Amino acid sequence: MKNFSTQKDRILQFIDYKGVSKNKFYIETGISNGILDKKSGLSMDTIEKFYSTYPEINPEWLLTGEGNMLKEHNNLPIAVKTYNPDEGIPLIPTEAMGGVASGEVSVLELDCERYVIPMFKGADFLIPVKGSSMIPKYNSGDIVACKKVPMQDIFFQWNKVYVLDTNQGAIIKRVAKSEEKYCIKIVSENPNYEPFDLHLSQIYSIAIVIGVVRQE
Repeated sequence: MKNFSTQKDRILQFIDYKGVSKNKFYIETGISNGILDKKSGLSMDTIEKFYSTYPEINPEWLLTGEGNMLKEHNNLPIAVKTYNPDEGIPLIPTEAMGGVASGEVSVLELDCERYVIPMFKGADFLIPVKGSSMIPKYNSGDIVACKKVPMQDIFFQWNKVYVLDTNQGAIIKRVAKSEEKYCIKIVSENPNYEPFDLHLSQIYSIAIVIGVVRQE
């Protein structure tokens, strides 16, 4: 016999994780009000309504507590939108990257959508990829998770992908060692885009890309 009371505890854990109130949970699922506060277990009808409303839940985790809370598809992380301003990672418009990476636009982050991505807990912000210069590694519409890099005593990991705020705007590129003094070489994944040297004085803020969320 399955322990439906334990499953109820996991549902409470899940909605807390998503920042969903009990009232909103009942409205979204159509489950009877107050059922999560009762000592009785859950019916299979309730479980099915829960699954149909939140398909990102890992059924093995809900039933047994084993594995991750969320499903993973094609080894790519799952991003769950949250309305809790104290959790998740802000999704920053590309044009606002400079202020965020330098820590100067904290008010802006409060206005951004936020997503919980357990795999990228160390990320400071998310930013969308635009254009075709990083194909096939990243497609336009992908979202990359970024971690800020201090401008003082810059240390680049050669051939890693960075988001750089420059005098020509924000760019997402691979960074390689340049033969020019005080420069880095900016490299696209798409061979149709020529590499070029960028002087360090033209960089206002830096963040290293630590992962990607791909839209289906």
